[in-house]
Amino acid sequence: MADTPLNQRVLREHVASVYFNYNATFLARVVFVLVLGAFMYLQLGDPMVLPFVVLHLTLYLGMYFTPRWNPSVPAADSAWWARRITRIVTLLGFADALAPWIFVPAGNLPVTAALMVVMMGNCARAVQSLRPLQAALFGHTLPMMGGLIVALAWQRDSIHLFLAAFASIYLFLMLRVGVQEHRLLADSLVLRFEKEALAVRLEEQIAATERASREKTRFLASASHDLRQPLHAIALFGAALENELRGRPEELNAQRLMRAVNALGASLDIMLDISRLDAGVVTPVRQAVQLDALFLPLNHTFSAQAEQKQLQLRVRASGLWVRSDPQLLHRMLSNLLDNALKYTARGGVTVTARERGEFVWIEVRDTGIGIAPEQSNRIFEEFYQIDNPGRDRSRGLGIGLSIVQRLSHLLGHPVQMHSRLGRGTHFRVVLPAVAPQAGALAGPFLPEAAAPRQEKRPGRAAPALPARVLLLDDESEIREAMTGLLRSHSIDALAVADEAAAAAALQQASSERRPFDLLMCDYRLADGVDGLDVGLRLSGRRQGGPTIPLLLITGETSPDRLQRVRESGIPVLFKPVAADSLFRMMARAASA
Repeated sequence: MADTPLNQRVLREHVASVYFNYNATFLARVVFVLVLGAFMYLQLGDPMVLPFVVLHLTLYLGMYFTPRWNPSVPAADSAWWARRITRIVTLLGFADALAPWIFVPAGNLPVTAALMVVMMGNCARAVQSLRPLQAALFGHTLPMMGGLIVALAWQRDSIHLFLAAFASIYLFLMLRVGVQEHRLLADSLVLRFEKEALAVRLEEQIAATERASREKTRFLASASHDLRQPLHAIALFGAALENELRGRPEELNAQRLMRAVNALGASLDIMLDISRLDAGVVTPVRQAVQLDALFLPLNHTFSAQAEQKQLQLRVRASGLWVRSDPQLLHRMLSNLLDNALKYTARGGVTVTARERGEFVWIEVRDTGIGIAPEQSNRIFEEFYQIDNPGRDRSRGLGIGLSIVQRLSHLLGHPVQMHSRLGRGTHFRVVLPAVAPQAGALAGPFLPEAAAPRQEKRPGRAAPALPARVLLLDDESEIREAMTGLLRSHSIDALAVADEAAAAAALQQASSERRPFDLLMCDYRLADGVDGLDVGLRLSGRRQGGPTIPLLLITGETSPDRLQRVRESGIPVLFKPVAADSLFRMMARAASA
């Protein structure tokens, strides 16, 4: 129906409206002609009344038993049905036109007046029911009322001429009303169908947008995973190399290599953050948070960046407390601060907190380039950056504010933005205020995924590390890199490529009474094998007996798979994994 031309759809509705009253019209006309015939016969005793009634009843029965339009009729056939009903009602109009020629010449003025009232009422009814089809309206009313007007004028006396003129004016007015209502009805139908067409197009656009978003998510997930695999191997080889070169002149090059690897890993982590937020795997833990303790690490983190650009960074204490998730709020403010420093060349950035009734406003103000009004609605889009057509890497990826918006929705902290081009921008985060609470969290606890990468020496975690580790990964480079790194830290590591080899290694370890302290498993194995299922089987969690600590390592960013990992409760690290993070998580998983 949506592909049907608009004029055919309008005509179909007109035909449907006329046929909707088909049965009611038939019954009303039968009653009408019987009552009229009985009245005229009693008043005049004219034998012509009987043929008049029989003629009308015959026409009505023929109309009733002829095929009718129904909703299953194609819209393309509407014109044929419109012509058919027009012919039928025109024939009925000519039949009604016989009445005044039979009854008016009798010279009985009261009967003539009664007949006029009846026929004008019939005209009004016809205008009401036939107005959707203008041709049918004229086809019925003109013969019927024309017969009355001519029959009245035929008497040639003043009273009948007056009645003829009155009937003519009445006919003109009724037809004018019918035409106007027909146009209004047609216009309303056109408007209705245009709105329906717009709604359909809007649904198509929404569906296309959703498809594009899903495709983008799949692309990011696939690209991120494929990039993380070799980067993870490089990070592991680099960490092993850095450990071997410690204290030698070549150590500086190894450190530079790891800084580059960590920078690339940070970019991939940003993409991972987007996927984790879209997947709904980030669950806020709201609690009372002291803002001064939250601002302190922000000042420490960004003061060096501000000094490097010769900017002033002021993070002002307030003594206020809010209710929020400290780590997610820290991430929001970090992104806003980072964005402000990137787009500020002179002056500085100020972070303040002010109490406003039941709320606290945290404001990040800068004296940067500002945002033009036409760009203000786009700054929260992914990868959109103002005045950076060359994609200068030093100005980030253009995802920071997109993460801010997602976290704003997740936490229920509205973000407001005001900016003047060339004068600067300030962002405002609105949070619920709470009273100071003893024992509440006074500073942010940064999770593994959100903590900034630091070049800690992994050897410091060695005392808590597991002594024997089994690694299941289908990538040979990662197996070599991981075993090399673990063995360089005196960990007995065995790497296998599939579940069968892992099961055999576990069986042999059990028979030798040298069990593994930790099982590390990649989430996506060869041929689409699910590493989570494999890990659960190998670790003994599915059998309900003794279990081996399990740690997942993955480069996945697919929202569905991330949600599944979260629901499993198994600890997970995301590739590329920094050595210090790897050892901390290994120690934590093994001790648990």
